[in-house]
Amino acid sequence: MIVRKSLGRVKSVLILLMVLGFFFATYNLVSMIVGHKVGSDLGSIVDGKVEFTNTKSKFHVAVTATDAAYSQWQCRIMYYWYKKAKDMPGSAMGKFTRILHSGKEDQLMNEIPTFVVDPLPDGLDRGYIVLNRPWAFVQWLEKAVIDEEYILMAEPDHIFVNPLPNLASENEPAGYPFFYIKPAENEKIMRKFYPKEKGPVTDVDPIGNSPVIIHKYLLEEIAPTWVNVSLRMKDDPETDKVFGWVLEMYAYAVASALHGIKHTLRKDFMLQFVNESLKIFSRHGT
Repeated sequence: MIVRKSLGRVKSVLILLMVLGFFFATYNLVSMIVGHKVGSDLGSIVDGKVEFTNTKSKFHVAVTATDAAYSQWQCRIMYYWYKKAKDMPGSAMGKFTRILHSGKEDQLMNEIPTFVVDPLPDGLDRGYIVLNRPWAFVQWLEKAVIDEEYILMAEPDHIFVNPLPNLASENEPAGYPFFYIKPAENEKIMRKFYPKEKGPVTDVDPIGNSPVIIHKYLLEEIAPTWVNVSLRMKDDPETDKVFGWVLEMYAYAVASALHGIKHTLRKDFMLQFVNESLKIFSRHGT
């Protein structure tokens, strides 16, 4: 009787050990498979969760701005929150540059890292100052020393509320999908700048240039085209009227598509409205 009870206990212990051994072996195997599939360039496992982000390469935060008081205060606030988020766990933020397209230095030069570039020639922006943005990036990319391989194009009214990882990969930038950028609904206009032989209008992403994380070599390809498309759109009365203040955003989307570049669309990149419930990385407040 005693022998049978002892054997029963031994069997129970052996079964428990076998179950535990199978569990740990399965866990390790799955972890290895998931880790291999994600890859060091595209993702990492944090607290058991796979995060599809580029953990190897930091990105340079670049924001275009003017020397107007309103823009200066926006840049001050943005830079404050950048410094808060930069060194948090999970952040891939590198250095910061305010690209000042007023053509001359201002009083924030010693407060915020700044690179001065020229504005467009007088009258070329026709009062639409945002046209200076693509031209500012062209000059900055040509003349500045940029240590990071990736660039985050941001705006002065962006506030970082969480540490931002690198959401892009080498050949596929990451952007935020804007509900009001609708290439397919504006096909007639889009065909003036994105001809049929290039493909369907749906190839044009519903994005602007900001926020976008992109590899430096891709932005160097896109930026000159972005300038040209922006100016052509502004010169076309129909396009100027329909696209209005988001014209330059459409221009970036078209320029990217002309180079065959598609963006990963990340709704968690930025918060547009207070009723959105996603965990987000930045807040957009105009």
